[in-house]
Amino acid sequence: MAEAADFQGTSASPARRWLRRTGALLAGAPLLAGLLQLPAAGPAQAASSDTVSVSLDSLSPTAPSDGDTLTVSGTVINNGKQSVTGAHVGLRVGPLLNTRSAIDAVARHSDELHGGIGSEVGGKYVEKFAKLSPGVAEHFTISVPVDKLDLDEDGVYEFGVSLSGQTSARPWEQVLGIQRTFLPWQPSEADTKTRTTFLWPLLSTVHMTAKTGAGDLQTPVFLDDDLAKELAPGGRLAQMVDLGKDLDVTWVIDPDLLASVDAMATGNYRLQGDGGTTTPGSREHQALAKQWLVNLQKAVTGKEVVALPFADPDLASLAHNGTRVTGSLSHLKDATDVAATTVRTVLHVTPDTDFAWPVDGAVDPSIMKVATSAGADRVIARSDSLQETAGLSYTPSAARPVGGGTTAVVADARLSTAFEGDLTKAGSATLAVQQFLAQSLEVNAQTDEQRSIVVAPQRVPTASQAQTMAAALKTLQAGTWTQSQTLTAAAKAKPDPNATTRVPSTSAYPSSLRRQELPTSAFGQIARTQDKLDNFQVILSDQSRVVTPFGRAINREMSTSWRGRTRDADGYRGGVEAWLDDLAHQVKLIDKSETKLSGRSATIPVTVQNNLVQPVGHLVLRLTSTMPTRLKIGGKAYDEQPVEVSGGHSQSVKFTTSANANGRVTVIAQLYTEDGQEYGSPVSFDVKVTEVTPTVMLVIGGGVLLLVLAGFRMYTQRKRAAGRRAEEDGPDTAAEDTDEPGNPEAPGDRLPEESDSASGADDPEQPSDPAPDTAPESTDPSGTGERVDR
Repeated sequence: MAEAADFQGTSASPARRWLRRTGALLAGAPLLAGLLQLPAAGPAQAASSDTVSVSLDSLSPTAPSDGDTLTVSGTVINNGKQSVTGAHVGLRVGPLLNTRSAIDAVARHSDELHGGIGSEVGGKYVEKFAKLSPGVAEHFTISVPVDKLDLDEDGVYEFGVSLSGQTSARPWEQVLGIQRTFLPWQPSEADTKTRTTFLWPLLSTVHMTAKTGAGDLQTPVFLDDDLAKELAPGGRLAQMVDLGKDLDVTWVIDPDLLASVDAMATGNYRLQGDGGTTTPGSREHQALAKQWLVNLQKAVTGKEVVALPFADPDLASLAHNGTRVTGSLSHLKDATDVAATTVRTVLHVTPDTDFAWPVDGAVDPSIMKVATSAGADRVIARSDSLQETAGLSYTPSAARPVGGGTTAVVADARLSTAFEGDLTKAGSATLAVQQFLAQSLEVNAQTDEQRSIVVAPQRVPTASQAQTMAAALKTLQAGTWTQSQTLTAAAKAKPDPNATTRVPSTSAYPSSLRRQELPTSAFGQIARTQDKLDNFQVILSDQSRVVTPFGRAINREMSTSWRGRTRDADGYRGGVEAWLDDLAHQVKLIDKSETKLSGRSATIPVTVQNNLVQPVGHLVLRLTSTMPTRLKIGGKAYDEQPVEVSGGHSQSVKFTTSANANGRVTVIAQLYTEDGQEYGSPVSFDVKVTEVTPTVMLVIGGGVLLLVLAGFRMYTQRKRAAGRRAEEDGPDTAAEDTDEPGNPEAPGDRLPEESDSASGADDPEQPSDPAPDTAPESTDPSGTGERVDR
């Protein structure tokens, strides 16, 4: 086997590695035994806590090769109350670590004094300190040629930096502080390289509200200006793009982030204030958004881009709580459909939308079902959820067919969680990089079979975490044991037949993650908001002005970013619903006071007001009488009329009514959509009927007639009385009148034809005959008791 390995010329075979490692351990056993018998060992063990803390701030190169010089820098601090004298910092190389579990064990006890770590390199490769005062930090830098480290076999070595010295209480040399890490050693190309996929997540929290301005541009309103801080130079998102552009990674992007940055860049965005007020966003921040998009477009050119559903919906919350509410899954489908369009519009690349990514890669049957319900047939899981059950001695490839045409792409848990925690300190970042590289090299050394490994780090890395990831990736990509691969290629790789394909049960889902899920009540509120949106949009002439911002806001209500932020999530959902209610109330009926109705019929006006900027229609106004026996609307109990109102205007709709009896009647006005759904609140008002009935009209008519007849009777009686007085005066008065001088035309001087008409042709009229006392005889009937002379 050794000859075969030597013939290949690049690295030892597994059998040869085992033999050489065993020999190295046997050869080192006496040395380790001797070290344990040194006088310093006892006191060192007695000092159960570190007297001196050692921080390994940098190690370069992180994966050395033949001919390299290893440079180690760090800081030591005396934590005790006594000064340390005769101190020096030295480097120690421990044994090969043959398993991933052994690497884990060293990492858990990286700064503990107990346990040996091998001999010190010594010689001139130390840095001495005559005195370390309590609480004072001292920096060190040590450079050593790699060939002085006695690295023989390929693999992962335990590597440490220790500080030795003495105190007045213990006046002998002892190890007072130590920091362990790992030294990957693969100087030549490995026979078989692991194909490694590293996901580079570009996600953020929710930033945009559902509110937009009334103008044509629909100026977006943001919750705050935190997004600008992330986009600024040195900000988290700015660094993610700057670092990612030089790495062979698969970009995993939330389209909502792109939409938010694009809205900031292309419009005069505004910031939400107190009491419903808004303030304009900064022009400088608008420029930052534009530049970030330009940089991102360049960074993703030629790279694989995976688009998550819009706003990165929480698949586990949806599976465990959302499916109890009708319509919840439709939001996931909508978020998936809009994802590709958003990415193409903003980045001008076509993304892959076939992947779903549950939180922390934790899956169960319900999550798998929901994740694939919107069209994705590949689910990014993690190995601490979909665990191996066959006792494999190696890490299998990521792709696992789990049935139903679904592939679980299982990310490696150790590699994926290597960059969590606080990495703002150089020491923590250095340890994370070395542990990641050590695990990666150990995976490759497990078998000569080529495998595909996926790394899915935390969704929203901090700036320091992103820097640490990038440092590790640069070493990995320039190393000798891995080669880069896209996520799609990893999903299509040949599955390992011995790898588990059993999805864990729902009860196995981590309780810590379940406690962070959106509750069922949240999905109930989302459904209520959607119902209101459906009812509102049908009356609009331009539905996109409302449907688009509210549809995306509803997607954001389901975002994974709300985990651990229950109060913020509740406030956001409430704000979306309240804003929709406010818009819907802009189309309403104007309240009416009591209306008086006189007569048998009349017209009642009802006013519809539209305070929106766009026209509304597809509405029906119904006016209903609560007492149709007394008051009818349009001849029946209610009447309806279509309504269309221009933006910013009011319209009065008139209804014809008919009254049958006097009294008060309550009338109800209600708007409906054309499909029969109530729209807005009803308006009730009273109608007071004061109609005059036919009987009353007859009585009044009779009274008027009696008055007319009475007046006529009085007139005729007066005329008759005047005639009788003239007759009683006799002919004397007539003669006097005739003989009166100066009266040429006295009543007696009548022409012959006048007398003929009064008394007949044979009896000429005499001067004493009286003139008629009335006009020609009336044809009206005489009154009772009235005398009529003929």
